[in-house]
Amino acid sequence: MQSQQYQQQRRKFAAAFLVFIFILAIVDTAEAGKKEKPEKKVKKSDCGEWQWSVCVPTSGDCGLGTREGTRSGAECKQTMKTQRCKIPCNWKKQFGECKYQFQAWGECDLNTALKTRTGSLKRALHNADCQKTVTISKPCGKMTKPKPQAESKKKKKEGKKQEKMLD
Repeated sequence: MQSQQYQQQRRKFAAAFLVFIFILAIVDTAEAGKKEKPEKKVKKSDCGEWQWSVCVPTSGDCGLGTREGTRSGAECKQTMKTQRCKIPCNWKKQFGECKYQFQAWGECDLNTALKTRTGSLKRALHNADCQKTVTISKPCGKMTKPKPQAESKKKKKEGKKQEKMLD
């Protein structure tokens, strides 16, 4: 009876030992699989940086649109792609994707009949190529004082009251 118990213990020990060896083999192959992945990432670095064109609105001068990107590289899977973009409608359209902080308008030049002001670069969308400073001009207008709104509304009300009285 002792020999049977001894053999059963020996079989259990042998089975446990085999299971342990099997688990070690699985863990070893899993670690070997993880070591191969960084090599694939090295190949992706052969590709150059994306170069993006200006944003072209779908309709009109501003709003949603698209831009095309290209990159170089012998082993790049993708060398061209299209990306959605947006041009804010409150930006000056003549400066494209560049936003400037402008000074106040200067005095009217009597020789040219133009006012000028300069703006310094505030922000560029999507790495746009922008000038550091720009100068814009516009024709000098007639100097008229705008009427305050409170007075004009008051005059309209008074005029309507007088019309009602006359009727």
